[in-house]
Amino acid sequence: MNHLVFEVGTALVLVAIGSIIANRLNFSIIPFLIIIGMLVGPHAPTIGIIDLTFIQSNEIIQFLGRIGVLFLLFYLGLEFSVGKLIKSGKNIVVGGSIYVTMNFVLGLLYGKAVGMPWMETLLIAGLLSVSSSAIVAKVLVDLRRTANPETELILGMILFDDIFLALFLTTMSGVLLAGSTSFFGISLSVLTSVAYMLLFFVIARKGAPLLNKWLNIKSDEIFIIVIFAILFFVAGFSETLHVAEAIGALLLGLVFSETEHRDRIEHLVVPFRDFFGAIFFFSFGLSIEPSTLIDAFWLSLGAVIVTLMANIVAGMIAGRKAGLSYKASTNIGLTITARGEFSIIVANLGITAGLNPILTPFTALYVLMLAILGPLFAKESKTIYKLPNKVFKWDKKLAKEKEKQKERVEVAEK
Repeated sequence: MNHLVFEVGTALVLVAIGSIIANRLNFSIIPFLIIIGMLVGPHAPTIGIIDLTFIQSNEIIQFLGRIGVLFLLFYLGLEFSVGKLIKSGKNIVVGGSIYVTMNFVLGLLYGKAVGMPWMETLLIAGLLSVSSSAIVAKVLVDLRRTANPETELILGMILFDDIFLALFLTTMSGVLLAGSTSFFGISLSVLTSVAYMLLFFVIARKGAPLLNKWLNIKSDEIFIIVIFAILFFVAGFSETLHVAEAIGALLLGLVFSETEHRDRIEHLVVPFRDFFGAIFFFSFGLSIEPSTLIDAFWLSLGAVIVTLMANIVAGMIAGRKAGLSYKASTNIGLTITARGEFSIIVANLGITAGLNPILTPFTALYVLMLAILGPLFAKESKTIYKLPNKVFKWDKKLAKEKEKQKERVEVAEK
């Protein structure tokens, strides 16, 4: 107990080192923090007074990681609003539906093909279906593609994916955490979870004026205390209804996103999201025994291949339906390939429910591979595009389409 603060401090130093290295390499911090977490832990050596096993501090580090999940999903809720979905347009709904459906169905087929039970298969399908909003956003900014014609569709598909995540986690937490086995019990758990979510949607749309008045607090100190008090209370209360605490945080963020205080909350929450979120990725790595990664390697590699195929095809279909070029459509599939925080959150739901422990190393390797490959594929999208273009002659097809369109215009003018 005397060395508890020192152990936590050592863990934070490792997190800081990983973050600095990632920043220097201009890369996502997620894979670095997971790897550092895996390299230490119970199997690590003790170097003098520095104990890298983190035995005494393990529980508090895991708890700080749970707080990180709450802030990650609370912030996601702040970024999303019911109004955004309504304004996003037909292309985003169609593109998002194609993307989620293709990934989820292939995830189901893959889970059953490798012999997983149904609950594990559903979770695998879910975690294969959700991109990393943080990595995708960073890629778009770093590659200066925010003004590209496909970027609006990419962001819209990510938004749609986030909505799917909320529905999926709400439903699965109702099934897994309630512990129901009968059809009636499962149905009741799911309905309770969905009703709980709909309640927050109603509050978000109808309760904004009252919340604006209640949250009209001048002092930032008192304001953030009130917000955090509500956040942790709602997250904890959600658990009592067998709804994942992270979903309670997301739903509360959704409610606050409809208020006039959204920007102020977001500004104050970002540092906490980044700090505790980093601990979350480190704590996830800390829970992984490196020797178990060998058992999950081929399972993870197969899932990565399935994801790459699904994303490229879904991006192509969504882009072409939205009237984008083949090159822009290829960019869509390659950009949204990265997986990260939300895949880990889905896996943690199954781990908490006591499902197959292979989910931990499987998700770790899956996220690591795509957190590294995703940004690299997006960066080299022009080179990658040349390969299928040689086979399908897309550029020639577009040239012919433009010629025909030009002829139609000339005929119409005559």
